[in-house]
Amino acid sequence: MARVRRELGRSVVNALTGLLAGVFLLVPVLSAAVALTVPFWWWLLPPHVVLNPAFFAVRDWPTALLTPVAAVVHLAILVFLAPPLALLHARITVRRVTAGGKARLAHRLAEVTTSRAEALEAHAAELRRIERALHDSTQNRLVAVRLHLGVIERLLDGDPAKARELIAVTQSAAEEALAELRNVVRSIYPPVLADRGLAGAVSALALRCPLPCDFEVGELTRAPAAVEVAAYHVVAEALTNAVKHSGASRIRVTMGTEGEVLYVTVTDDGRGGADETRGSGLAGIRGRVAAFDGTTEVSSPPGGPTTIRVELPCAC
Repeated sequence: MARVRRELGRSVVNALTGLLAGVFLLVPVLSAAVALTVPFWWWLLPPHVVLNPAFFAVRDWPTALLTPVAAVVHLAILVFLAPPLALLHARITVRRVTAGGKARLAHRLAEVTTSRAEALEAHAAELRRIERALHDSTQNRLVAVRLHLGVIERLLDGDPAKARELIAVTQSAAEEALAELRNVVRSIYPPVLADRGLAGAVSALALRCPLPCDFEVGELTRAPAAVEVAAYHVVAEALTNAVKHSGASRIRVTMGTEGEVLYVTVTDDGRGGADETRGSGLAGIRGRVAAFDGTTEVSSPPGGPTTIRVELPCAC
């Protein structure tokens, strides 16, 4: 409806400005036409009707024959007025047509700039998370394995029994390091996405959720891998938030594709009142989605329920 009003307003302004410009140009055109043709019909007019197309009254043949010269003046006025009036009309029309587009373009540019900054921040945060995971867990395990191997090397000749005990401990530490490394890899690109697709991966998240979680999938077309990873992490983060902060007893996840948009909705029956500024993880979800030019809507009135709806362009 708003678009119809805008188009109607543009049409009215264009018509009015065009009409005014046409009236200004019509006067010298008609004056030139009268001045050129007056010798052929001035004598047919009643005596009380006096023409004045050349700035003097036409009352006899000499003035009638001289009047066509005035057409040159009228045509000169027309040539002088036509270009600026046409340019003015064009500028008004262009301004009316492009005013909304420029505002939308500026708004869109601001959104893209913001989403780019959020994407860079999300990428940097993801790198920091991976670095912490490797440094705090996997690296420590591998250092312990290296120390154990050094001790084992010194004990092999003097105390083989103790060396065998340390070999078992070292093997356990190596297995733990390998498991933690697998977890880091899964957090980057969950293998379940490649094996079972997005629906299967989210279904696995719902099954592993500590709270009862219903999962409903509509028509779902495969999206680009990066988009599916983003959707997967959105669901994972939303489920984690609901478990930690909502006090909910049940969660419901729905997803599907509508045209070229992949949507994900996570709803819990908790206490509501979710606040992005209090470290609830919503800011991370919003930043991850904004990196793909998507939208995030959060509805969390006091008393609940809390609903997070994410839409990701996927060109499915």
